[in-house]
Amino acid sequence: MKRRNFITTSTLAGAGLASLQVNAKDLGTIETTTLNGNINHSVCRWCYSKIPMEEFLQHLNTLGIKAMDLTGPEDWPLMKKYNIHASMCWGAGKGIVEGWNNPALHDELIADYEQMIPKVAEAGYTNLICFSGNRNGMDDLEGLINCADGLKKIMGLAEKHGVVLQMELLNSKVDHADYMCDHTSWGVNLCKAIGSDNFKLLYDIYHMQIMEGDVIRTLRENKDYIGHYHTGGNPGRNEIDETQELYYPAIMEAIVETGYKGHVAQEFIPTWKDPISALKDGITRCDV
Repeated sequence: MKRRNFITTSTLAGAGLASLQVNAKDLGTIETTTLNGNINHSVCRWCYSKIPMEEFLQHLNTLGIKAMDLTGPEDWPLMKKYNIHASMCWGAGKGIVEGWNNPALHDELIADYEQMIPKVAEAGYTNLICFSGNRNGMDDLEGLINCADGLKKIMGLAEKHGVVLQMELLNSKVDHADYMCDHTSWGVNLCKAIGSDNFKLLYDIYHMQIMEGDVIRTLRENKDYIGHYHTGGNPGRNEIDETQELYYPAIMEAIVETGYKGHVAQEFIPTWKDPISALKDGITRCDV
């Protein structure tokens, strides 16, 4: 499993997943984890795609992680078996590059999301991911207007089913060149244009550190428009330990202080020999 067609094999290899390193913290047995309960922890499946799904779900139970991001209907029955919640669903749309900023795609996207929104609700879940698409020479204001026009046509259905569409903020500097929703201010303006509590931003801390920094101030000032969080170490999108520049305990404290009750999903690509130990370390650092 990959992040659908978003992450290529060569990208994963370049990020270190294909050639894992030994870390001293890998040593020892993973023991059942007791968490504080202030952060609702989740994890993105694609980062651990080399581990069979059922085995991975068993690890999540041991670690006390009760949710998983970026899964679709094919995953949900097994996740329910292990009482793992689907905290960010996917399965609709055309991926990162082709999104709501292109009016020529609206009919196709609307039909796709009209099929997926009821499935998400029927399964007992809330969040469904979406993307702006690349600029392809389009002005940001025009793209924002196009996104709002298209998304408004499905907001009634989302509100009816209690599903929240979450547009992910991604960096266009390193990983997703030309992606339009690459600054919090643009995403917030889109939220205001749509004007529904069922449209929010997926604030990816790694991506926004690259594009604008000032993470804690930004999430505090825009708390009403952020519906979900992803983590990742910068530079490299690897472990969130001392090898990178962000201090995640302080970021998590700030998230808790805003009154946020949603999930925070680990989305770093592990480089340790034991990726589950890396995941436990990340969860521990974020469990304020």
